[in-house]
Amino acid sequence: MPLELKADRDVVLRPLRLKHAATLFALTRENERWLRRWLPWLDAVTKLEHTRAFITRMRELERTGVALTFTIWHREELVGVAGFNWIDRANRSATMGYWLAEGAAGQGVMTKAVKALTEHAFRTLDLHRVEIRAAVRNRASRAIPERLGFRHEGTLRQAEWLYGKAVNHAIYGRLATDRGASGHR
Repeated sequence: MPLELKADRDVVLRPLRLKHAATLFALTRENERWLRRWLPWLDAVTKLEHTRAFITRMRELERTGVALTFTIWHREELVGVAGFNWIDRANRSATMGYWLAEGAAGQGVMTKAVKALTEHAFRTLDLHRVEIRAAVRNRASRAIPERLGFRHEGTLRQAEWLYGKAVNHAIYGRLATDRGASGHR
């Protein structure tokens, strides 16, 4: 596990750790209205203990090699989370997820973070495929893989239950062998 992934001078990804719990919980609560539009887990994060439990669970998945989660820092301020929610070593693939505080949106922060994670997947983790799923109507989230050369591979109907309604997901994939990919082949 790297100490950090430097996306550029202003954007750094640092491994998710328990020391981030209070700041991450506060960020989640401050951005609840913003995040609620696309993230189904906000009602389950009402106390600091919930964030601590999430970090502990993600650290255990990291130790077993099936997930890798980072905090996103923009100009030394914690602004979000991104990482591989599931790593399938046998098939050399991973599924990436992310969220960003409203105040950091629209500044290229997440695009830089996702690019750094994709390069890490191909160069360091020796993965062959990275997948990103986003709600079809979440244009901001979908724009990130589109900017980074991921291919839209299809739509999963009613893939997620989001506060009383089912939403479709667009699936994006990038291979280490894709033109412009950061793979080492």
